Amino acid sequence: MAKKKTKKIQQNYMDAIMFRNPAYKWSENEEGLVIIHVINQGLHHKIAQKFFHKPETSHISLDKYGSLLWKSIDGRNTVYDILNIMSDAFPGEKDSMLKRVIAFMHTLQVNKYVYQMKSKKV
Repeated sequence: MAKKKTKKIQQNYMDAIMFRNPAYKWSENEEGLVIIHVINQGLHHKIAQKFFHKPETSHISLDKYGSLLWKSIDGRNTVYDILNIMSDAFPGEKDSMLKRVIAFMHTLQVNKYVYQMKSKKV
């Protein structure tokens, strides 16, 4: 008799809890906008720094949306919580906020600025 395959249940993305990668330091400017400081390491970066005068540290400035989202990633808020924070802060853009939050969160994950932990709910 063939063994029945069971599907692994994937966690709902909205229940995911995100954490900032501690390898990236950040600060806020006078307007409260976030600047992420990325130290350029590795052989390719060392060559670029020496021969092309590239900086040792890159400073990535976030806009008002990205800054609020970044500050909301605190290891307690789920993606759903962050969506609500963003929707409350920008009520005129509630219709497009889900797409904006998911896209930016994906970009942060792909670039390893944030990582996902298990959800609050089981």
